[in-house]
Amino acid sequence: MKLLRFGEAGEEKPGMLDADGHIRDLSGHIDDITGATLSSDALDKLRSVDPSSLPLVDAQTRIGACIGAVGKLIAIGLNYADHAAEANMALPEEPIVFFKATSSISGPDDPVEIPRGSTKSDWEVELGVVIGTRAKYVSEADALSHVVGYCIVNDVSERDFQLHRSGQWVKGKSHDTFAPMGPWLVTADEVADPQSLGMSLSVNGKTMQDGSTTTMHFSVATVIAHLSQFMTLHPGDVIATGTPPGVGMGQKPAVYLREGDEMVLSIEGLGEQRQTCIAARS
Repeated sequence: MKLLRFGEAGEEKPGMLDADGHIRDLSGHIDDITGATLSSDALDKLRSVDPSSLPLVDAQTRIGACIGAVGKLIAIGLNYADHAAEANMALPEEPIVFFKATSSISGPDDPVEIPRGSTKSDWEVELGVVIGTRAKYVSEADALSHVVGYCIVNDVSERDFQLHRSGQWVKGKSHDTFAPMGPWLVTADEVADPQSLGMSLSVNGKTMQDGSTTTMHFSVATVIAHLSQFMTLHPGDVIATGTPPGVGMGQKPAVYLREGDEMVLSIEGLGEQRQTCIAARS
């Protein structure tokens, strides 16, 4: 299934994509798409629903982040061998873990704000992994059984804030709108191999990132197992698993986002995002 949330920000309703790519309203069956509504039993009930029996949603309706009430938004740094090479940084011996504020989550096509004082706002197309069942001290062999689905995440970053403003990376990762998520939560049964997905990002029509999850340094299963040794992963938690090469910081010379720039992101089977950059709002 491809699940999504639609409507004005803060008032999203749950939806499902039908076989023809039309949005159908699921609010007669569940209240929202959250960790609390993504149990195996709940998904089985949704699979039994005939999409054609659901109300059709206007195609112009805003799409929100594909999962609501996210408890933790965890990200993995330098997790692609080719991205580490362009950043001139050594591959880590263990996953580099950082957090993005959940207030940075936005819809897949919502505008992305350039923060006040920003000189180095950057893009990162990433495979998002959504946890479906509690995971604590899980093995790598069992890790993927805790995944309910996958989505696209744009790990937007302000590199100067991230690298030169002291402390952890979170300062450069957490501005409002810095985590567009969706358009869909694609359930795990529709993703045969999360380590074999093409992914791309363009800026103003120019392809900047053109990679694949095959070049991940630590696989999705490895990342989940590793994280679960340090914290309990709960249903609805989201993990952004790293980015392939082609980020703005890696260009020669470096190129960064400006007001009016348009980003288009895609991951094989997971849909497309499209964002326009705007000045930060109060």
